[in-house]
Amino acid sequence: MVKLSDFNQVVTKYAGLADFLIVYIQEAHPDDGWAFRNNPFVIKNHRSLEDRLAAARQLEDAKPACPVVVDNMKDVANYVYGALYERLYIVLNGRIVYAGERGPGGYRVNEVEEWLAAYQHSKEPVS
Repeated sequence: MVKLSDFNQVVTKYAGLADFLIVYIQEAHPDDGWAFRNNPFVIKNHRSLEDRLAAARQLEDAKPACPVVVDNMKDVANYVYGALYERLYIVLNGRIVYAGERGPGGYRVNEVEEWLAAYQHSKEPVS
């Protein structure tokens, strides 16, 4: 959530070009696991879907600029997309056209923005 403001700027800028979605997966740094000191969020390992939904509500309280959905407890989205701990994808017509590296180091919102800008430019009529 540290880079949520950067992500929100891209969502707002390209809302007319693309649909955006956050898939909340298992917690990377739960309080009862490998936690950060001074973490403002109190999120324990998800033992049930209700736990995961409650954690996702904390994300929603931070006001993301797009919808938030929750992975199931079998972590299907996480495994299919190799998302742990965070990852950015662009899917065009059912095909992955951009797969960012795993975060936090590979979570590069600027790369998504660059891809979207190039795509938008390619869609503009030539005069």
